[in-house]
Amino acid sequence: MALPTPLQESPLLGQEPLPPVPRLKITREMYRRMAELGLFEGKRVELIEGEVIEMSPVSPRHFASGDRIQRLFNTIFHEGFWVRFQGPLTLGESEPEPDIAVVPGTPESYEEAHPTTAVLVVEIADASLHYDRTYKLSLYARAGIPEYWIVNLKERVLEVYRNPIPLGETMFGHGYKLREILRPGETVHPLAKPDAAIAVSELLP
Repeated sequence: MALPTPLQESPLLGQEPLPPVPRLKITREMYRRMAELGLFEGKRVELIEGEVIEMSPVSPRHFASGDRIQRLFNTIFHEGFWVRFQGPLTLGESEPEPDIAVVPGTPESYEEAHPTTAVLVVEIADASLHYDRTYKLSLYARAGIPEYWIVNLKERVLEVYRNPIPLGETMFGHGYKLREILRPGETVHPLAKPDAAIAVSELLP
């Protein structure tokens, strides 16, 4: 009587690709309701393409830099603009909260809804540098924001991005055509205020 053949493990067992797992995308309305219910209390979050992203805590140096830049920008973008500090922008189903956003109009213009665009967005990057160069950059470019700055605290430089364009192999299919790295001792002229010369050293700690 023949012995039963031992079960042979398939060579593909455990090697087959896992099926995609459905992920629940939430709307801006759901996101805001969750915030009202206190589900994000004690956390820094923002909505990016229907997903809630938890952000790193703000360091003292990061916060002080943002406060300093807002005060500087208030002296430059005073008439016809509002300089927002860590306020939401509504960009489709995303609601990022950039460190600085210069938006057209006044605070009274946005009592019923957050701004949907900006003439200049600034992110202050230390632990968030990779996130700001990928997710945030592509998101802002897709929204048509003409100018995006990263105040790079790690390398003590200002990264200036201009001219949003469709761009493959980016997070959201868009990027910026122009990129410039500026260091202390150099100046930058915002597109919306070309006559204003801002010393890079004023933006850095």
